Amino acid sequence: MYPNYSKAFLDLEDVFVKKVIQADSFLKVFIETRPSEHICPCCGCKTKRVHDYRIQKIDDTPFQGKVVTLVLRKRRYLCTSCGKRFLEHYSFLPSYHRRTKRLAFYVISLLRQTFSLKQASLLTGVSVSTICKLLDTIHYAPPDKLPEAVSIDEFKGNASTGKYQCILVDPQKHRILDILPDRTQSHLADYWRGIPRKERLKVKFFVCDMWLTYVELARIFFPNAKIIVGKYHFIRQVTWAIENVRKRLQKSMPASLRKYYKRSRKLILPRYKKLKDENKQACDLMLQYNDDLRLAHMMKEWFYDICQMESNRCQQREFDE
Repeated sequence: MYPNYSKAFLDLEDVFVKKVIQADSFLKVFIETRPSEHICPCCGCKTKRVHDYRIQKIDDTPFQGKVVTLVLRKRRYLCTSCGKRFLEHYSFLPSYHRRTKRLAFYVISLLRQTFSLKQASLLTGVSVSTICKLLDTIHYAPPDKLPEAVSIDEFKGNASTGKYQCILVDPQKHRILDILPDRTQSHLADYWRGIPRKERLKVKFFVCDMWLTYVELARIFFPNAKIIVGKYHFIRQVTWAIENVRKRLQKSMPASLRKYYKRSRKLILPRYKKLKDENKQACDLMLQYNDDLRLAHMMKEWFYDICQMESNRCQQREFDE
């Protein structure tokens, strides 16, 4: 049996070390527990009778760049009342698992530090598929406290709950608050109800896109918050609008003229002042052909100029005019 400092280093309850095997890339620790009285899960009677032993290899957190494996001599008990055979319970090992609880927590902590699945797999020795299964078992409760500003947006994921998932962000401190498996109104409403109303009333700004569901939920659950639609979503609408004009124009053109609009998208969408001189001449030639496209391009440049103004009053005055 190894001395007490080995047990302290391993930091597992009611476990003593029998043997340690070291190599350049791995570390094997052979451990056992002392026999004790157990309660039968079938009839509830107490028993001390050992039926047999089994050897199980358990993955543990890595140490000094080495993969650590615990080799546990598991004890199986026999109930003298009903004849039920059952395994001994271990505080550090969940039932039917081959990895310690602290290894699972360590993997999750790596992912929270923006490590990729592959990087976490290389650091811990746990396969990518196992990490994905581990993520499916995790459930995070809604945060108890909310910042003054909350931002919500959806992304296209691979969750079984739907095509789109939601991400909640603190835009001031640039940190993720939570990731939700669904963006439906009912799911979001249930989620917001789980947060104390006192905390929701502290939110001063709610940042979202133009989807009406987000706006309606913000008015209900964050009545004191000013609803802000991100500038990106307005710029995207402007881009789509001028693209529709350009595509409609090109479809109506004869084939002899259409070839002159071959690079039209790369010339019309960027800022005019950032184009090279030769590209400005090509863009001017395209705009001279159609009044609708020329007007759309002028309004696009005007809107971008407003977005880049530093003064909110100047922006408001431009919009009012």
